[in-house]
Amino acid sequence: ACAAGGQDGGSHGAELLGRRLGAAVPSSGVSDRHADVPVLISEDTVISQPAKILNFLRKQRYNADYELSAKQGADTLAYIALLEEKLLPALLHTFWVEAENYCSVTKPWFASRIPFPLSLYLPGKMSREALNRILLTRGGPPLYSLTEVEAQIYRDAKECLNLLSKRLGTSQFFFGNTPTTLDAFVFGFLAPVYKVCFPRVQLQEHLKQLTNLCRFCDDILTCYFKLTITDG
Repeated sequence: ACAAGGQDGGSHGAELLGRRLGAAVPSSGVSDRHADVPVLISEDTVISQPAKILNFLRKQRYNADYELSAKQGADTLAYIALLEEKLLPALLHTFWVEAENYCSVTKPWFASRIPFPLSLYLPGKMSREALNRILLTRGGPPLYSLTEVEAQIYRDAKECLNLLSKRLGTSQFFFGNTPTTLDAFVFGFLAPVYKVCFPRVQLQEHLKQLTNLCRFCDDILTCYFKLTITDG
């Protein structure tokens, strides 16, 4: 599940929202029919990709944000946009582009969770897509070389983590004592980086210096992923 989270930070978030709201959301994985993860199967309906899963849950009246004020709702959208702009590129690079991490962790781990013959093709496809996405959004002037792009995306990611840490402060969750969509998204981005054992740990080292974000991940893992932890 964490490997899938590396490709799209919302995957863990979608699962967390489902558990928080009582919906039956399966662990992230790939069936014989689907190449996108995570996948939610509800009776005869099959939904993939985190945003579509969250929209489906909302239409089924599973919504963790009913009690939020208009300002808090706006803050949620702003922070999600920040995560996707500033943190996601470094997350994609850590899992799918950094050669040591990809070859020793992401590729074998992800391939072991999906059926043959997709296991031979899908990891490489996702690695190429991750690099293309990074270069498409960050590869223009004044950052012409891959080295410059990599340095910038990690600077942006560390700054984003610092902002999240400051915003969370000593609170249990971002809007009080109950998790919301924002908590699910933040957890979906942070938990894979926090828990996976990488050879190259630049982003992970910075995250582990922010103790309140680590505590945030540990609390959610303990409260909502007990079976995952036990099985692991």
